Amino acid sequence: MATASLPRPDLFAHREALRLPAATVVEKLVEIVGRKLTAYIGGVKDVRAVNRWIAGGEIYGDAEARLRFAFQVVRTLSEHDSPAVVQAWLTGVNPELGDRVPLRLLRENDIDAVAPAILSAARAFLAGG
Repeated sequence: MATASLPRPDLFAHREALRLPAATVVEKLVEIVGRKLTAYIGGVKDVRAVNRWIAGGEIYGDAEARLRFAFQVVRTLSEHDSPAVVQAWLTGVNPELGDRVPLRLLRENDIDAVAPAILSAARAFLAGG
């Protein structure tokens, strides 16, 4: 008997987030969520840092991992909704996350600790939950 696998709407975005150069990941994030939110994800206050990243400048610390993960989530959501909806999802209180804000969780916590919950919340949103 064959078993059906659960749908993984984020699988393509996951692969893309891993394969693309960091500069391209940042550029695509900016296209969907804008420079200010991209800077927030990357842990910087100045959007000029985002411009440097797009130009190929080094991304320090764990910011690259956060940016790649955020791109995975953003890319997944943007396949089904407008940039405005994606931005609202990222910055709004989310009941799937214990009424916490996805972007704040990502920026203020260990990515390994919060990534599974954020992905689960994104999948639930796409499923209409």
